[in-house]
Amino acid sequence: MNLSQISVFLENKPGTLNAMTDVLAKAGIDMRAMTLAEASDFGIARIIVEDNYKAVMALKDAGYVCSNTPVVGVAIPDEPGGLNSILVILTEAKINIEYMYAFMGHKDGKNAYMIFRVSDPSAAAKALKEKGVKVIKQENICNL
Repeated sequence: MNLSQISVFLENKPGTLNAMTDVLAKAGIDMRAMTLAEASDFGIARIIVEDNYKAVMALKDAGYVCSNTPVVGVAIPDEPGGLNSILVILTEAKINIEYMYAFMGHKDGKNAYMIFRVSDPSAAAKALKEKGVKVIKQENICNL
């Protein structure tokens, strides 16, 4: 299984992001990655957590509208051209990237980590694995 990202819809006003992260903190949820996109009236927080079910239940119980989206997490060599090498593989496989963002792993100095929302997550994961790229699985997110 690839990674599952939780998208949380938030009203675009001061304190709403804090209120959402407070729900997760009180539920004992550790966020591994997060990005925030905004529009005029609302925003979308996209998060990667270890326990999606627990996080979604806590958020829904608190009144948030959220959904799960399959994404691809990739370990990228932390060196010049590291990201480009991943993009070449996805381009050759004709995989469209809708958006992407970085996330923190332990500081091993070897890899950077990226989340990719792509047109075909299964095909992207297959193409990357065939080229020897480490694709992150949901059950391994806590080990990074």
